[in-house]
Amino acid sequence: MRRRLVMSMLAGAALLVSALSGPGAAAAHAADVPPEFGTDWHDPVTAAPPVPRPHARSCRVTLAEARFRDFTPYRGAYTPPRGCGERWSKVVLRLDGTVKGRQFDRLGYLHVGGAEILRTSTPEPSPDGIAWHVEKDVTRYSDTFRRAQDVEMLIGNVVDDTYTGVIDVKVTLTFYAGRPASPAPDRVLTLAGPPGATTLTTPRNSERIVAEVYATGSGGGCEEFWYLTVADPAPYSCKADHGPYREVQITVDGRLAGIAAPFPHVWTGGWSNPYLWYVVPGPRAFDVRPLEYDLTPFAALLDDGRPHRVEVSVVGVPAGQSGWSTPVNVLVWQDAHRARLTGALTAHRAADLADSSVYTPGTQNRVDTAAGHRLTVAGYLDTSHGRVTTTVTRALANDSAHRWTDGENADGLDATWTDDETVTTAGADGPPRATHTHLTYTVNGTTTLGPDGRLRSVLALGDRAAVVQRQGTRRTAWWRLDDTYSGDATYTVNVPREQRHAVGTSSERYRRHGSDGCYDRSLTTAQGVLTQDRDGC
Repeated sequence: MRRRLVMSMLAGAALLVSALSGPGAAAAHAADVPPEFGTDWHDPVTAAPPVPRPHARSCRVTLAEARFRDFTPYRGAYTPPRGCGERWSKVVLRLDGTVKGRQFDRLGYLHVGGAEILRTSTPEPSPDGIAWHVEKDVTRYSDTFRRAQDVEMLIGNVVDDTYTGVIDVKVTLTFYAGRPASPAPDRVLTLAGPPGATTLTTPRNSERIVAEVYATGSGGGCEEFWYLTVADPAPYSCKADHGPYREVQITVDGRLAGIAAPFPHVWTGGWSNPYLWYVVPGPRAFDVRPLEYDLTPFAALLDDGRPHRVEVSVVGVPAGQSGWSTPVNVLVWQDAHRARLTGALTAHRAADLADSSVYTPGTQNRVDTAAGHRLTVAGYLDTSHGRVTTTVTRALANDSAHRWTDGENADGLDATWTDDETVTTAGADGPPRATHTHLTYTVNGTTTLGPDGRLRSVLALGDRAAVVQRQGTRRTAWWRLDDTYSGDATYTVNVPREQRHAVGTSSERYRRHGSDGCYDRSLTTAQGVLTQDRDGC
């Protein structure tokens, strides 16, 4: 898409889950749908399920209340709740926000004790104002919440005579007494040191270690829509040395320890067309979930009591170019019956990274990309319950076809990313346990700008996952997720808002089913009106 259009409409990023209308909520009749967008529309809503809450005693703590009008962080203090004990069956974060006027989408974060517990972006407001809320299960950060901590939050914003929207937010934590269904990490650690020289020191009895990285390409530059970049000699406005392939890597003492495919986030001004997203955002646009890396094969090295260099990088970013944020939390489960564990890293096999990006010139320029990578690591620990060996195998792949005309008045992408991981744990206490996770992300869309100044974006996004757990040959648990968005919106560019004559439809269906039950919700909108909200289970 034309760079000047993209750069003017894409200014932000994301992480929230808004669910303001429950399944079965009233939807508008056809007669209630206006012929085009007006000055107000339905509050943002996603089809994703709300966080389930246990029937238990609860306590609520306010983490932050702030009005963001610039890039000054909110700073406050957190005190653990009283009356709900020091162990909780669940901890639920809720963010409530309002914004009115004119404003871009904005990226935000929330840190407690240095750990990032929320990454979010904002919806773009109507002139009359919108409200939204987000819920997130943050039980995994319980170790952080047991002590008084500093709180820092920022949703960077610009308010002036043109962009008038001030972002008001309130964030709370609700604690539910009891024990979690699965053990929460014993420790939540962050990396120490400046970027490029960060270190990690784990407890000497760390039995399982998982790193999570909130990776987002953002900041208004080309890395905000990295999946459209091309290499020379292709004549396109956003360039990268080797094309659009990106891979988020984590290393331990300079050795590759984990690989992951970043999610192709589309923020609420994305593809030059905010009318696609005013009511229903794309998958994860309001829920920037972290990439996860099982570092347990490296536990024997990390458990020696010394600091180890742990670094995150994004493959494919042009040298010297900014645009990626990659904050890291490290989750640690400890052996309660031994003060120190020993073992070894026993296997490390990294295939050569394959990355082919072929340019074909023509009336419609085309770049075809095929890329991928594979990594296997294994290690063992001698624990209080015997020797345990962990093997992690991960394979990434990306195939895309990018087509555009001279001048980029027509610009389209058809892309698929897959991320396959198998984590196998074998010990003396029974058959090996394995968890296989298959992730698939898709983007299929086109933006065109006609000679009459009408810009049209047609886009479909997919976020799919399949997880199977086995013990020996027996399947013990499974689930599948399919979160699909589609939208079609048109408006007149370079005119005042009241002259844009914008029209647009969008829909989302979120389906999750498996051994733990079923959830199926569909949303449909037209001209900013929610026309359908259906529960399919």
